[in-house]
Amino acid sequence: MARIFIVDDAKFMRMTLSTILTNAGHVVAGEAENGKEAVAKYQELKPDLVLMDITMPEMSGLEAVKLIRSEFADAKIIMCSAMGQQKMVVEAIETGAKDFIIKPFDESRVLEAINRVLK
Repeated sequence: MARIFIVDDAKFMRMTLSTILTNAGHVVAGEAENGKEAVAKYQELKPDLVLMDITMPEMSGLEAVKLIRSEFADAKIIMCSAMGQQKMVVEAIETGAKDFIIKPFDESRVLEAINRVLK
């Protein structure tokens, strides 16, 4: 069981991930709608893992990963991206993201990525 922080500007995506996580026995530590909010909340929540959307208003997931990782080097972050964002995914991994999952979410793929990153 892990405490997981969900960051996505789409409420529907946050709800989908939340359902997948709670069904698997994880705890949703918190939610944020954009990178700026994610960076602000990360320190207070200190989650075991973050599921971070790449494309969001105010601050992208890429920028948020850079900022969170600059302060918390051991932060575990999995990027969530739509199909066709491969270039951004590569950039996200280079900035410190541990893995990525593609939307629409496949429950087994999401849980597999989480388990791999938390090991």
